[in-house]
Amino acid sequence: MSDDLVPDDLWERIAPLLPPQPARRHRYPGRLRVPDRIALAGIVYVLRKGVAWRDVPASVVGCSGVTAWRRLRDWTEAGVWPRLHTELLAELRKTGLLEMDDCAIDGSHVRALKRGDHVGPSPVDRARPGSKHHLIVDRRGTPLAVSVTGGNRHDVTQLIPLLDAIPRIRGLRGRPRSKPKRLFADRGYDYDKYRRLLRQRGIKPLIARRGVAHGSGLGKTRWVVERTFAWLHQFKRLRIRYERRADLHQGLLELACSIICLRRLRTSS
Repeated sequence: MSDDLVPDDLWERIAPLLPPQPARRHRYPGRLRVPDRIALAGIVYVLRKGVAWRDVPASVVGCSGVTAWRRLRDWTEAGVWPRLHTELLAELRKTGLLEMDDCAIDGSHVRALKRGDHVGPSPVDRARPGSKHHLIVDRRGTPLAVSVTGGNRHDVTQLIPLLDAIPRIRGLRGRPRSKPKRLFADRGYDYDKYRRLLRQRGIKPLIARRGVAHGSGLGKTRWVVERTFAWLHQFKRLRIRYERRADLHQGLLELACSIICLRRLRTSS
């Protein structure tokens, strides 16, 4: 089952990024450590199925949910997930599958049942506790950067931080790529201040105007970010936020983005 949850191509990319295992004591060595690949299968199982950590079937996955959660915590603190995502983006750029000239940005609300960091009253859910996923994608919908904030944070406040979160993507000769030429966004980003900030960075803002009738044509390019949100929320653990710690939820988001990038590499080959 672990091979189904963690296929060889995913494991080959993530294994070199994992921190080294602690050496076992010669005297009183204790239990044998669960292999990293099996622990990763537990994390992916929760990400896909959306079950609670305590409900992870050890007989199916090969480890308990507590073990998988601890490994998620350790690997998140070690910065494994953003490095994995960056490496996959570099592979996509190398194979010509990354189109960063045109990018799109948007946000999506999710309910947060256990509160915790980066949780706030959601304006679209009767002020219930919620969080917000912020996402920027390339022209094909490949996720470039993702973040999580409180549900009451306005989308536009995360425009510049999300642009700054795009890694320096290598894969081709020359300078790494880290910003688009044009950025598409909906009316929630319609502020002249942010248009000026984008132009200062050499990015052309293509943002819908509030109060103007629909039909600007920007949706022909901007729809890809909504499709990528649909891909992310196919991972049931991301539809509702259960993690109290925002960094762990962020880690699951980045792992899901990496899996989406890996799927694109598979289809191209």
